[in-house]
Amino acid sequence: MAEEEKSLKKQVMVAIDESECSKRALQWTLVYLKDSLADSDIILFTAQPPLDLSCVYASSYGAAPIELINSMQENYRNAGLNRLEEGTKICAEIGVTPRKVLEFGNPKEAICEAAEKLGVNMLVVGSHGKGALQRTFLGSVSNYCVNNAKCPVLVVRTKA
Repeated sequence: MAEEEKSLKKQVMVAIDESECSKRALQWTLVYLKDSLADSDIILFTAQPPLDLSCVYASSYGAAPIELINSMQENYRNAGLNRLEEGTKICAEIGVTPRKVLEFGNPKEAICEAAEKLGVNMLVVGSHGKGALQRTFLGSVSNYCVNNAKCPVLVVRTKA
């Protein structure tokens, strides 16, 4: 019976980054979908873009000390873990204990891949509210997810 209940539980993944709009999306989800999510597992997801070490190698004429590289990679990983801890604190205020997932890669691709790999039933992303011109040149993570995720996507817009 316990296995059946676990398999029936819905999984909702909330993608967060360092922006206020992603924190708002998490808060909105926890408050406004509280009753709907009562029997769901919440997955907090964050993706760290690939670490660009080219400037380190260039400034050291191609011979960067391995200790420096390791330190930078550890700090980079810790930044992602800290972001997940911030999200966990937001969840704790509502009495929710999320599952935390950290991936490395292009955020928009990593979000969609993780949603599929984890078998989530719904993906929640925040929107910075970029205009059409900014979206054209800079791209939009939320727009990419809406068009590429294999599950329903809820986009929480920030107030204008």
